[in-house]
Amino acid sequence: VRACLAGAAEHAPREAGVKVLQLDIESAPTKAYVWALFDQNVSIDQIVEPGYTLSFAFKWQHEKAVGFRSLWELGAKELAAEAHALLNAADAVVHYNGNKYDIPILNRDFLLHGLTPPSHYQNVDLYQTVRRRFKFASNKLDFVCQQLGLGNKVRHKGMSLWRDVMGGVDTAQRTMQRYNKQDVR
Repeated sequence: VRACLAGAAEHAPREAGVKVLQLDIESAPTKAYVWALFDQNVSIDQIVEPGYTLSFAFKWQHEKAVGFRSLWELGAKELAAEAHALLNAADAVVHYNGNKYDIPILNRDFLLHGLTPPSHYQNVDLYQTVRRRFKFASNKLDFVCQQLGLGNKVRHKGMSLWRDVMGGVDTAQRTMQRYNKQDVR
């Protein structure tokens, strides 16, 4: 199983100089006014603030260091520009559910900040690999990593972590950094 997942992460050709980027983003939730908590359809006039990218962690395959960039360090435009530069430099990008989440959010950020689409790169979504090729009891990253003996996701306080990060609480931002970087590992 480990070998198959490792193989999925290396769909890029095995040529000298092929750059494989491992990537994960964290984003703020959309804030909205709602009338109830269950079975709601939220209209756009209920949105107080759309979600936005908080941070991303990245690692070039075959390197040990995991990089991290955040909104509280750079600002929104600079954060988008740094992610854009990484994707432009990559031949392949490995992520977990990134085809439906991380990459579309980053593409939105690029558009909102006037950046052109990044150069073409191959997407390798390990979530899709797990769903299609294996039958785990859960396809969540934390469960699959535990099953494979790769450790756990960083534990946190749930939504209160995101509220504290958005509120500028330093200890929460450091926890978010550890959480984001662990997902890349």
